[in-house]
Amino acid sequence: MTYKKYIILLSSFILCLLLIACTRNIKETENTFIEGMVKKHNFDEQKLIDLFTAVEIKPDILKRIATPSEALPWYKYRKIFLTEKRINAGVKFWQENAAALAAAEKTYGVPPEIIVAIIGVETQFGKNTGNHRVIDALSTLAFAYPPRSQFFLTELENFLLLCREENINPNEPLGSYAGAMGMPQFMPSSFRNYAIDFDNDNRRDIWHNNKDVIASIGNYFAAHHWQAGRIVAVPVKAKNDNYKSALTNDLKPNLRLAELESLNLIISRSIPTDRKVKLLSLELEHDQELWATLDNFYVITRYNHSPLYAMAVYQLSLSILNKKGAFP
Repeated sequence: MTYKKYIILLSSFILCLLLIACTRNIKETENTFIEGMVKKHNFDEQKLIDLFTAVEIKPDILKRIATPSEALPWYKYRKIFLTEKRINAGVKFWQENAAALAAAEKTYGVPPEIIVAIIGVETQFGKNTGNHRVIDALSTLAFAYPPRSQFFLTELENFLLLCREENINPNEPLGSYAGAMGMPQFMPSSFRNYAIDFDNDNRRDIWHNNKDVIASIGNYFAAHHWQAGRIVAVPVKAKNDNYKSALTNDLKPNLRLAELESLNLIISRSIPTDRKVKLLSLELEHDQELWATLDNFYVITRYNHSPLYAMAVYQLSLSILNKKGAFP
């Protein structure tokens, strides 16, 4: 046997051992999960065994979660969402669902343009709700993705509970590669905590019922302390580089207006002196874009913790609002 053939055979053998070990770990985690669901929530053990026998661990999901679009710089990220097509679709969605949006604003205090923009960014108004079985996506990430295994184990638990509560076959719902569901892309825990039956038909349908979708997003924002009528974010300009000392990864507003001004920043509009702001720098192709973000911007980041996501939602909401104003 040549040395080269020996190395190839040895590498193949090691790969096989790794695959066997990985499969064993997945099975052990799955069995532990099933035992927990039986003990904690009184699920039928054999039914869960049968359910997970048909579950597929998806390598493409593991690849996707390692390369999220939020890893892009802002000038590339915003091009995905701030398009004329998506803005026009947002105006159309608003016009077709004006009554539900007005009712949700009255109930939850969240303006229509923000709710519409969330749906636009998440799923292009229901066009892209995902084609992965939720049970496969959550199981793949719960059992085969150690960095966030605990989070997805909790979401898988919530998914099975919501299927039981809502009388849904767990094999049927489709969603994103991360297990997010329906037009608002709620994770299972968010569905159980915030989804709303807004038309009183005894079903919380975030897949097909626009009224439920709109109210569910409004309820989510209200529960995370959206403040009606308050500023979301304002652009700022820098006179020098002093502002860089105030840039941190934390998204919660932490600076008083006086502190912001002491950094030699020019604020584009007045902000109440009692409000705290967060200084945010977004990467442009040859420069950066500076914003002072307030509490309502922070609320948007509770929906998705990326500041790029929150800024895309905010700017899309303004574009939709402005474009709608041009229509009779």
